[in-house]
Amino acid sequence: MESVQVIKQRFGIIGNDSKLNRAIEKAIQVAPTDISVLVTGESGVGKESIPKIIHQLSHRKHGKYIAVNCGAIPEGTIDSELFGHEKGSFTGATQTRSGYFEVADGGTIFLDEVGELPLTTQVRLLRVLENGEFIKVGSSKVQKTNVRIVAATNVDMFEAIKKERFREDLYYRLSTIEIHLPALRDRKDDIHLLFRKFASDFALKYKMPTIKLTDDAINRLLSYSWNGNIRQLRNVAEQISVLEHNRTIDSSTLSQYLPDRGNALPAVIKSNKSDSDFSSEREILYKVLFDMKSDLNDLKKLTMELMKSGDVSDVKKDNEGLIQKIYGEDKSDIEDAVEDLEVLSIPEHVESSPEADEISSDKYHFAQEIEEEETLSLQDKELELIKKSLERHNGKRKLAAAELGISERTLYRKIKQYDL
Repeated sequence: MESVQVIKQRFGIIGNDSKLNRAIEKAIQVAPTDISVLVTGESGVGKESIPKIIHQLSHRKHGKYIAVNCGAIPEGTIDSELFGHEKGSFTGATQTRSGYFEVADGGTIFLDEVGELPLTTQVRLLRVLENGEFIKVGSSKVQKTNVRIVAATNVDMFEAIKKERFREDLYYRLSTIEIHLPALRDRKDDIHLLFRKFASDFALKYKMPTIKLTDDAINRLLSYSWNGNIRQLRNVAEQISVLEHNRTIDSSTLSQYLPDRGNALPAVIKSNKSDSDFSSEREILYKVLFDMKSDLNDLKKLTMELMKSGDVSDVKKDNEGLIQKIYGEDKSDIEDAVEDLEVLSIPEHVESSPEADEISSDKYHFAQEIEEEETLSLQDKELELIKKSLERHNGKRKLAAAELGISERTLYRKIKQYDL
């Protein structure tokens, strides 16, 4: 078995931190087996080195090694990328394609950012881990594969499981052995060592003298948080190597290349509003819109019946429930509605005269307006009903919201939206 020091030299790993050495030791020990491994750690700590070590020290080293960035593949095509597809299985599938699990048979697949996998793909992956079986997209034939899976993630997996974004059974299947790589800020003694290595590499690459740090610059380097880890340190070393004419770098010069700690990375603000809250609010809004549509159709039906019969008393009797639904239980409102119906009623006997023709024309003009009202936007009807309900309850939002069948918070938002 190769020593940790030999492995670090072979794979270009720099540092003497005890946590880093322990991670490499675990990779060396697990490599000869076929156990699934999950590599964890922040973005930029060098997680991609561990699966390479595991593959090269295993009996699969002569097989294929395929690294897949799960977060970079669109959700609609990731199943095809991993498991392949049959010709004609979807638009654009002009020929049969082999997926990574078929191509890497006998080798190793590194699934980077595995926490970004869609839930449907997670189910397929679980089946591969359990019995080595998979099915191509658009096929019914079960195929076998013999691959070693090493996965990596910078996601808090337990939080993802709690939010049902990652399957718990898949997590435990992937993390038979978990290898954690420490953040750069937890490897203080390695920071300057890494910076010197990067500075030397860039001096050779750009054919210029190597930059050096003063003592105060070294202290500044070690005290910085390095939220971007090794990747950020490498970028800073490259920028200074290219841009600075003076090859001796002091603290003030170095600080120009280090973002302020408070603004080094965008802040993550946790919202108290869960996905279920948004879903519930959408359902309430849909209900209000459909109820308004239904009320509009009922009003149209009532008007058309009135126009056909011309008898207000019969219409009131036959549509008592409908009138009550539209105008509420307040008797004064219902009486107003009846008065409206009487105004809209069509006399049975009207002598033929220009005035009668005009009245008749107006009646049918009203019917035409009712027909045209069907094409009005739901937003306009929503605004109209909200205004009416607020007026009816003298501006009391709680009562208006109850009548409209929505929450008081939703009504308040609508009031602000429509500037009522």
